[in-house]
Amino acid sequence: MTTFERDAKTLELPWPFTGRENELELIRRSSAAGHHGIVVTGPAGCGKTRLVTEAVRGTDCARVAGTPEIRHIPFAAFAHLLPEAVSLHRAVQLLSAVRLLLVDDAHLLDDASAALVHQLAVHGRTRLLVVATDGTEVPGAVSRLWTGELLPRLALEPLPHEETAQLLTAGAGGGLEPLTANRLHRLCQGDLRLLRDLLGAVREAGLLARVPGTDEWAWRGPVPVTATVRERTAQVLNRADRETLELLAFAEPLPLHLDGLDLRVLEDLEADGLVLVDDHGTVHLADPLHGPVLRAAAGRLRARRLARTPEECKAALETEAAALSRRIERADVRESCAPVGEWLVAEGAPVPAAYAAVRARFSRLRGELREAAAWAGEGLRDTAGDPACRAELALAVMQSGETTDTDPGADPRVAAWLAAARGDIDGALEAVTEAYDAVRLGTPGKAPGAAAPQADRLAPASGRAPAGESVSAPHAGGLAHGSDPAPAGQVGSARQAGEPTHAEESAPRRDDVFALHADALARADGPALDLAAGRLEERGFLLFAAEAYAQAVHAHRDPRAARTSRTRAVALAGRCQGARTPALSGLVLGELTARQRQIVTLAAAGLSNRQIAEKLTLSIRTVGNHLYSAYARLGAGGRGSLPWLVELPTAQSA
Repeated sequence: MTTFERDAKTLELPWPFTGRENELELIRRSSAAGHHGIVVTGPAGCGKTRLVTEAVRGTDCARVAGTPEIRHIPFAAFAHLLPEAVSLHRAVQLLSAVRLLLVDDAHLLDDASAALVHQLAVHGRTRLLVVATDGTEVPGAVSRLWTGELLPRLALEPLPHEETAQLLTAGAGGGLEPLTANRLHRLCQGDLRLLRDLLGAVREAGLLARVPGTDEWAWRGPVPVTATVRERTAQVLNRADRETLELLAFAEPLPLHLDGLDLRVLEDLEADGLVLVDDHGTVHLADPLHGPVLRAAAGRLRARRLARTPEECKAALETEAAALSRRIERADVRESCAPVGEWLVAEGAPVPAAYAAVRARFSRLRGELREAAAWAGEGLRDTAGDPACRAELALAVMQSGETTDTDPGADPRVAAWLAAARGDIDGALEAVTEAYDAVRLGTPGKAPGAAAPQADRLAPASGRAPAGESVSAPHAGGLAHGSDPAPAGQVGSARQAGEPTHAEESAPRRDDVFALHADALARADGPALDLAAGRLEERGFLLFAAEAYAQAVHAHRDPRAARTSRTRAVALAGRCQGARTPALSGLVLGELTARQRQIVTLAAAGLSNRQIAEKLTLSIRTVGNHLYSAYARLGAGGRGSLPWLVELPTAQSA
């Protein structure tokens, strides 16, 4: 027997299947007895084949696949299932006995095989799982499977950021720090094959380094230009006008009027989808992978000539920070392009604390708590005592339900959040008012880095009212991110006293989403809270939106409306990177199955997987699988977050 040692050494097992729980369940239902099957489409590399393979695991399933090399041979894909010479009619008869058939790469089927698949769908005796790639020419017989409504179609989107981070943790054999996970997600844009290739190259090159004081890994340095990366970027590396692309790669975004930019070349690049021009007339590279690859492929002398000077980099950072601050002022924190700071982090260069604090604040307001903490940490690397970064780090960590050694008294915003989480409404109001006064009056040492006269709108909503209290009681969260902290508090107090308020006389402006939320919360108006949550979500405030939906659950009188709000709250909370606020904790626990809640409760009490398995008479592997699924649903990074989640609802209901 011949042994291929090289293959044995380099062969890697597939990464664990992660995420896509809803899609997986849909495919399993569609391929079960009594159904006709489903068509799964999506961009190349988004995990379609792995998804359907996981769905049919353990079933008696026949498989075929299209390949470009043999598209001219009739029934080539079915060669292992059919005799050498066969007609379409006979092929349908022979395959009618197959109960479940997986057809992979259906866009590459020869015409005869495509017709056979279509006829099997028409006859309906064989359940079909058909996989095709978007953006390619598909045989008409295949496309008519869904256009002719023979089979339902699942259009698979690229793997979301949260699930990509889970996949990277499993694939890397340990946690990646948030900015590294963001970088990989941004570069690969949902292409899981490229993701695996790039992470493998980074590991082999020794570019992963342990983050001091944590068990996470960070990647700093250039992008490895692997064969897969070159294939993906060949369209820019081989262009005659590559010099303009390189100029963008080293100095984007660039104004259109900049000397040295050939507008005709830019027009061609824009027509080919390689550059984007925003509303302000600045030019960006369209694909996040192109810039790093062009920089990595340039020689040292060329890179030195094209790269920004330190002064130019400083000016670019100030421009980015000002743009992000304006977005925060306008209550619009939807995703924004700010590449310069990301380049500095990627290259391992120092990030000015003032810039890092703005990036941390922008990320935190979006509900990206881990990124917020990471940006604050970048700012503290070279400016350890920066108060704005310390406050942002403390807020991000505490909103994640973790502990921190940051002194709450260092910033009233931190104290406000802590008081709100404890249910200390008076203390929260006092801290919020102090923050507001500090910004308005310019009190030294207070509310560092605050850019808005609304006391930073930072503390998330404190959650449902304690048992026996009306939801219309003043909530520190609604006050802290309302349009004006002190008047908002007066609204809540006046309502408790039964006095008329300004909110009754004049509704808040439609464009002030925080005022809408505060007003709806004060009135315990479930539909209005849903409306405010939708507006907050539109503007990028995912954590605030999740909490508004959570508050609506307890304000709704219609149980169906309450269930809808609850589902939306949980879905948004899952995108907020482990946010642990009182309003959300009880809701996310309710998303677990009865068995998952049982196991999570035992794990939170400190029992090991083996002890849980013995106690519940389960296998250790089953316990591990339940915990893994529970972590994904709760947005928890591990056992450390479970006690907070499990104990908090009990404390609230006491």
